Amino acid sequence: MSIKADNLIWRIGRKTVIDDVSFEAQPRRMLGVLGPNGSGKTSLLRLLAGLKRPHSGRITLDQREIRSIARKEVAQRVAFVEQHATTNANLRVIDVVKLGRFPHRSMFSGWTAADEKAIQEALERVGMVEKRSDPWQSLSGGERQRAHLARALAQSPKELILDEPTNHLDIQHQIGLLRLVCELPITSIIAIHDLNHAAMFCDELIVLQQGKIVAVGTPETVLTQALLRDVFSIEARIEMSLYHARPHIHYLR
Repeated sequence: MSIKADNLIWRIGRKTVIDDVSFEAQPRRMLGVLGPNGSGKTSLLRLLAGLKRPHSGRITLDQREIRSIARKEVAQRVAFVEQHATTNANLRVIDVVKLGRFPHRSMFSGWTAADEKAIQEALERVGMVEKRSDPWQSLSGGERQRAHLARALAQSPKELILDEPTNHLDIQHQIGLLRLVCELPITSIIAIHDLNHAAMFCDELIVLQQGKIVAVGTPETVLTQALLRDVFSIEARIEMSLYHARPHIHYLR
């Protein structure tokens, strides 16, 4: 077991944003979170990362309730890449990635060989070793997103949570980043807006509509014509890919 949510409810004022949500993310699998804008995807991810507290229900990490775990300990195992992550423009790539080691260090500890090893491995994993000394403002959008991912990987997490990390990237970088996340030997939970990318890379999907889960399962069972019509208001034809036995969505006019 990795991350489990039981009957989560979270509100803003009188509006219920997350409404009785329950699911379990399987270890070393990629779980996609789908839903139209305003369905509660970002709020759910922030709850799972421990950045917000549910009004009721609970989140557990390996059967331990997250609210009972020290914030530093949660940060040592759960990494969160936000949709609009911001970074001081005066930093270098290496400075950004080093931020991922903070949960593993005490206030007075020096930089260790373990810290350096984690950073080097994270940079290698995302293909940014040659950019390590480059200033942040010189990076492309895809390079910045990979640097944020390297920062998350430097935390040495067991769970990685990403909020629509491919937004504003060109198709080449979208595919590259999703393939990279898919191949990581950790549990990943990713909010994603491209349905075909979700079908291609995710092992399992949950679909949110107005804060509720309306579908859960493999891409083959979840992505149906009826669901696309009812939840996303689109007409589509669905075929199984010849290359990887996953559904492919053909949008109809």
